[in-house]
Amino acid sequence: MITTKLFIFNELGENSFVLSDESRQCILVDPGCNSFAQQDDLTRYLQDNRLTPENIVLTHGHFDHLAGLAWAKTVFSCPVIMHHDDLFLMNNAAQQAAMFGFSLDTPPVPDRFVREGDEIAFGNSLLSVIHVPGHSPGSICLYSENDALLVCGDVLFSGSIGRTDLFGGNHSQLIRGIREKLMVLPRETVVWPGHGPYTTIGAEYDTNPFLA
Repeated sequence: MITTKLFIFNELGENSFVLSDESRQCILVDPGCNSFAQQDDLTRYLQDNRLTPENIVLTHGHFDHLAGLAWAKTVFSCPVIMHHDDLFLMNNAAQQAAMFGFSLDTPPVPDRFVREGDEIAFGNSLLSVIHVPGHSPGSICLYSENDALLVCGDVLFSGSIGRTDLFGGNHSQLIRGIREKLMVLPRETVVWPGHGPYTTIGAEYDTNPFLA
């Protein structure tokens, strides 16, 4: 069974996650920790729970979701996984950050690219990759059918959707992807977005004004 630990990191209130199971192996999703205190919080959680990171997974390439990536890759020495279509965003993450008044260490080169239908394993758990472009070209969601769990980056929020006015965004593509790939998941699926509180597929199906 997957345990989800949420951290809210950096000045943009970005949601970072540690997904672990009874094997004590885990993955880090979108490490946005950009201060010593935040990095210490993440490290302490892993140590206290005796967790070993197997992979670092990026839901997309915007700078707030990889603000701590260079640090995490150095400290934990595990592969970085993302969708190839957002590599250009990662390569320009420092410039993105500077536009918002932030400094960012140069992100490491990804070790593995995934696409729709691929799987990411850790311990006794398996996550399916769902590619939902629109917020960014390479946005992915991580889905566990067994645990009724979806980590979706900035694709879908509680009562909202990801912004599409950034470079590479596409509103109609995002709406279509959410409707065709996410709203067909079981209603009880818990949705963990890249910002803000968690929700469920059922709640968004019934009440999200962008999907009416």
